[in-house]
Amino acid sequence: MPFAAQIRLQAQDIEGETPLVTPDSIKSGIESGLACEHVEVIGDGQHFQAVVVSGQFAGKSRVQRHQLVYGALGDRMREEIHALSMQTLTPEEWNKKDRIGG
Repeated sequence: MPFAAQIRLQAQDIEGETPLVTPDSIKSGIESGLACEHVEVIGDGQHFQAVVVSGQFAGKSRVQRHQLVYGALGDRMREEIHALSMQTLTPEEWNKKDRIGG
């Protein structure tokens, strides 16, 4: 582990801070809790945007789709992630979006 990363981890332990949330960590959390065809996450450590494509969204409302993503992230939504905006699509909706240019 690079020296700077070790210092950062030690500082977090001393100050009792939670580790910095990254787009990759959110992406991994979504993928581990929800069967996805595609996931993109961008953000600055506090505010994030995600595009999530899953067949499990078929027949679900926007609220139900977001609840599935929140469920995949579990307690992280309450404890670590300050803000997450989402675009939740079925594979069919994703393919149509690509064809017509978004």
